Amino acid sequence: MQFRMRGVPLLAALCCAALAPALVSAQAYPVKPVRIVVPFAPGGGTDIVARIVAQKLTIALGQTVIVDNRPGAGGMIGTELVARSPADGYTFLTMPSAFSINPSLYAKVPYDPIKDFEPVSTLTCYMLFLVAHPSLPARNVKSLIAVAKGAPDRITYASSGIGTTAHIAGELFAYMSKVRMTHIAYKGSGPSIPAVMSGEVAILFGSNTAVPYAKMGKLVALGVTGTQRSPLFPELPTISESGIPGYEVMSWIAMFAPAGTPAAIVKRVSAEASKGVRQPDAADTFAKQGLDQSPTGSPDELDKMIRAEVPKWSKLIKAVGIKPE
Repeated sequence: MQFRMRGVPLLAALCCAALAPALVSAQAYPVKPVRIVVPFAPGGGTDIVARIVAQKLTIALGQTVIVDNRPGAGGMIGTELVARSPADGYTFLTMPSAFSINPSLYAKVPYDPIKDFEPVSTLTCYMLFLVAHPSLPARNVKSLIAVAKGAPDRITYASSGIGTTAHIAGELFAYMSKVRMTHIAYKGSGPSIPAVMSGEVAILFGSNTAVPYAKMGKLVALGVTGTQRSPLFPELPTISESGIPGYEVMSWIAMFAPAGTPAAIVKRVSAEASKGVRQPDAADTFAKQGLDQSPTGSPDELDKMIRAEVPKWSKLIKAVGIKPE
């Protein structure tokens, strides 16, 4: 009995010694520069958001956080790079809604959006505004549906590319209202508002950068894609309440880590990133980019959203036969 009691402190000491390196490692994180991979070229919305977050995390973590642009294949090259990176908390991914769309859009996607990643934080989440050229004889969602049914395929809508949220929003609108419209893909979101303002296309599902033109009468606002009305345009109804019950499309930019990244690191980076994008200077930059809504924050909330969106967009893409360029 005496030997066993003396052995207890010895055993405890050995256990503490074994755990010490892991505890020191977790407490010291990060001990080297952290990388945020952006799977698109510099200058776009995702890149701008990532650079703001990198700046805020550099201050919060006390270690340099860099942005690494890896464009190509609709974001899949950079996304795969992160999926295959060590799960040590030194590599993260910043990705828009295409993260949950690409697996159903492309025949071969080299990663699983659910199994290969740890959700970290939704950095920005915002609804789209359905706007039309004033010459279109529609002043609300119901009249737009009536016009589209009377002229199949003649109503054109713009997007920033095949598989983008704006494209998906138009396809979901057509699918749920049982109308046929023609999609016109542009190279980025920049040309889409001038296209609808000039009458080159009839309608657009765009960010809040379209709101000022609608309030000036240069565009006609028909609805918003969220489940609630926008505080920027409270008199404008949701598409769901004004003609297509259950319609919802939200665009977002979020942060992910390789699967297996320690939960403590994910939680810390999530908290610091969410705190950073809420600061006034970051919020102002977001607003200028049309990214005007607060992030949803926690890893669990982002995980829930991804698990809901992947099958939702898979069903739509298969039903309407969307094909990549």
